[in-house]
Amino acid sequence: MNVRIAPSILSADFARLAEAVAHIEAGGADFVHVDVMDGHFVPNITIGPPVVAALKRVTKLPLDVHLMISDPDRYLEAFVQAGAAMLTVHAEVLPHLHRTLTQIRSLGAKAGVAINPSTPVAMIGDVTAQMDHLLVMSVNPGFGGQTFIPHSLAKISAARDLLAASGSRAAIEVDGGVDRENAAAIVRAGASILVAGASVFGMADAAEATRALRRAASAAA
Repeated sequence: MNVRIAPSILSADFARLAEAVAHIEAGGADFVHVDVMDGHFVPNITIGPPVVAALKRVTKLPLDVHLMISDPDRYLEAFVQAGAAMLTVHAEVLPHLHRTLTQIRSLGAKAGVAINPSTPVAMIGDVTAQMDHLLVMSVNPGFGGQTFIPHSLAKISAARDLLAASGSRAAIEVDGGVDRENAAAIVRAGASILVAGASVFGMADAAEATRALRRAASAAA
């Protein structure tokens, strides 16, 4: 399995984002994970399309944009135009999830679905053909630096089984409390994209932290 690393700028210094991204590029990151929060779906407010566009200008890494917002349909085109290569929406807020995923793909981005810790994997069973990736939240979304919920490992395994049964090649991405201590277990459970914030940008050397996370994950892969 090819494990990919997506450091989350939620834990970076927002006044020095270009420098932060340069560090993870030097560390061999595969994506830049961008958390967009609206203060409604989650209890925090972060950034919008202008910051995504600014990031696009300073990196060649694909931008993995995670929309933790109540009405993502209104902003799909704006985020793709700003530079999102991957766009992830939450199953919990979308009554017409199939339509939304189809729209994301039509705009030229990879389409992903995120599910919260209390959301059953079965909720995405009817849209696996429209998904490029499934984002399993291993913390309750809204803030960085939280502790990985242990039950998430069983949920990742269940997601792996559901996708395999449906013939889907969608990648499993995991976000929340991912670090060097649990990376191997997460990969063994079925994940191939690891999102990490504090365990990368909370370290003195983000480049080395990125490399260390890959080494830990690759031991399982």
